[in-house]
Amino acid sequence: MATYPGISSEAFRHPLDRQAEQTLRSLPGFDFLARKFVEFFAERPQLVYLMGNTIQVGPRQYSTIYHMFRECVRDLDIYPEPKLFVEQNPVANSYSLGKEHPYIVINTGVLDLLSEVEIRAVLAHELGHIKCGHTILIQMAIWASQAASAISEVTFGIGNFVTQGLLLAFYEWRRKAELSADRAALLVIEDLNTVMKTMMKISGGSIKYAHECHLQEFIKQSEEYQALDEDGLNQVYKLLMYSGVIGSMQSHPFAVERLHYLREWARSEEYQQIRQGNYMRSPAEGAVNVEVNTETEADKLRRQLEELQREIDKIRRNSAQ
Repeated sequence: MATYPGISSEAFRHPLDRQAEQTLRSLPGFDFLARKFVEFFAERPQLVYLMGNTIQVGPRQYSTIYHMFRECVRDLDIYPEPKLFVEQNPVANSYSLGKEHPYIVINTGVLDLLSEVEIRAVLAHELGHIKCGHTILIQMAIWASQAASAISEVTFGIGNFVTQGLLLAFYEWRRKAELSADRAALLVIEDLNTVMKTMMKISGGSIKYAHECHLQEFIKQSEEYQALDEDGLNQVYKLLMYSGVIGSMQSHPFAVERLHYLREWARSEEYQQIRQGNYMRSPAEGAVNVEVNTETEADKLRRQLEELQREIDKIRRNSAQ
């Protein structure tokens, strides 16, 4: 496995992640929410819950997982080492949260479904979130969503400031943040097929019928999904599904879409340069140019969010008639 001493998250952070965060931070209400988050958010109860209801991974608890985890921490040059917990849950899922002391929770469903190298890919993905500083905003997004659905008096008036547009921007950013974390997984694993197979198995893999799932078919499915955009109506449906007008609001991109973005990056010169050790370091810059015109792209994304909000309002008005 590759090691990237001193690597900065900016070396592999996806431009769409940066742009979506820029847009999110520029929206009315974000600064207020951030101040209230710092004022009221308490991290300790979450850690107390995890200490009481899960297994903390260590040298003598899930020692194989701990060894892989420490290698991933080293490979992405993360310090200090986050805590890792295993939760009894058959759903193949994992997440990373925490503000001052980030941590990762991985479900037993992941351990039962995936091979060791695939579990390593999941760990590297979650560590990618921590490396990029995503965990604070992810926690804020969850907090904002809960505040918006609660009685404003109970949430100290916060619910009044969490607009639909702000929630849309939070979810838009969360989806784009996954693309950066996927890149972290690829950097650590160094094998595109392994990372893509991990995504396929988490999407719909089965232990019993694993021999009947084929990565090339999943790649073909990803290509067919991208081809749907040739019909403009399908693009609208995708936006409506992501925004929660159809079904619930999606915090993650669809797996086939993540596959598409990761395959593109694996073929890029930027990825090859990082593999060769030519990457931006923290705090000094390396030779990889990762700068983008964030202001222009942020304005574009903001307009798209505003247009989507108008479409949602129009659909709701029509439904009410």
